[in-house]
Amino acid sequence: MLYEAVIGLEIHVQLNCPTKLFCDCANTSSEKPNTHICPTCIWLPGRIAQLSEDALEKAALTCLALGCELSPKSAFDQKVYYYPDLPKGYQLSQHHMPLAYGGWIEITGEDGKLKRLRIHHVHIEEDVAKLVHETEGQTRISLVDFNRAGAPLVEIVTEPDIHSPHDAMAFLRALRTRIRYAKTAECSMESGTMRCDANISLRPAGSDAFFTKVEVKNMNSVKAVGSAIAYEIQRQEKLITEGREVVLHTRLWDPDKNVTVSMRDKFAGPCIPDPSVTAIRMEPERIEELRKQLPEMPAQKQHRFSEQYGLAEEESVLMSLERDIADYFETLAEKGVNARNAALWISSRLMPALKERKQEISRTEMTPDRSSELLFLIEKEIVNPKQAREIMTLMFESGKTASQIADEKGYRQITDTTELQTLLDAVLEANPDAVEKLRAGKKETAGFIIGQAMQKSGGRANPKTLSALLSRKNFT
Repeated sequence: MLYEAVIGLEIHVQLNCPTKLFCDCANTSSEKPNTHICPTCIWLPGRIAQLSEDALEKAALTCLALGCELSPKSAFDQKVYYYPDLPKGYQLSQHHMPLAYGGWIEITGEDGKLKRLRIHHVHIEEDVAKLVHETEGQTRISLVDFNRAGAPLVEIVTEPDIHSPHDAMAFLRALRTRIRYAKTAECSMESGTMRCDANISLRPAGSDAFFTKVEVKNMNSVKAVGSAIAYEIQRQEKLITEGREVVLHTRLWDPDKNVTVSMRDKFAGPCIPDPSVTAIRMEPERIEELRKQLPEMPAQKQHRFSEQYGLAEEESVLMSLERDIADYFETLAEKGVNARNAALWISSRLMPALKERKQEISRTEMTPDRSSELLFLIEKEIVNPKQAREIMTLMFESGKTASQIADEKGYRQITDTTELQTLLDAVLEANPDAVEKLRAGKKETAGFIIGQAMQKSGGRANPKTLSALLSRKNFT
């Protein structure tokens, strides 16, 4: 029997607010443990929770960026469970009245066709503390760091529209792009500012009857999400085929062994309306004001890049992939760099160089001003592409401009036709066999002659001019 996977995702995104959700403590977990806490963070008696307006605005912008409809009224609940990372015994979340409903993201499926994957709802909640497991002597101990407790999160819950690891990964990438465009979150699974849980079940192909679902956690990259889902589909299919029961529980992804392992029974505690935090009311006028703050989104930008700059579809997709890449590209184009040259340079040269150096395009010393100067040198054929790559490497290593490096290293191309003609004649005289082949009509020999001339010039001769001069020669 053929089985079909049915997958729903729960994605937690940490908003990039300066402070936590209900207090003024710094929203950071990367410093010394328990240095950004207060009575509200650790919920001491008498604490007063005050919802951050900045967190609310960024949560609402996130929802709008995903095409969701903001609810006129939303409210917080106490999600009750007992665990050391939550000493007050409940987490403030929005179970009964979430911030937004609906929304969807369009992806390209494995068959090349467009798919619309729906979002069920988005709600706000506070993050919990972080457990740190250590060994003291021969005893395993767990310590609690409250720096993360109270960090502002939105949880994005999808409809069960996903049916493959490919679609799950494509959804996450597209969602991450939209949220980064809105600049409300970093969305890095590697650093923990985006976390994803997957609920996976199987059903006979074409049937509406589901087998029991299993939740998988602990996936720290988009690729890991795909791998975990693929493994879990195979594991559940094997159980069903062998006539064994799929049990409702939570599993962890083990990236070292590439398997999911049992974690605990699935537990859902009660959600009780919270009386301490005032309900959120979103008036139509406020929603429209927030909507006006949204930037041009990826699909719009992709279409405009094709229309305005004449980029091919693949080029416009690459240049609109991230907002920082799009801004960098457009800055180069506005400075007068040929748009297609700029797109090719960014995708094939700059981005790999930044990745190698672990730099972000928005924070690199290779600014659009510095890149544009180098690209103008290429466009004017003052340096060739190979020289430009070497110049770029030296630009990363120093604060010097492209022109300074080109002068110091003698990288400027020889473009004087008299000098190039003399060079070409010398190469032809030194290679009589090649000349005979040219006379015999073997045009591929021209590449050898140009290569010899380039070598003799130390790579400084302009290959286009050399080729033009060679084509004018009469070898008959």
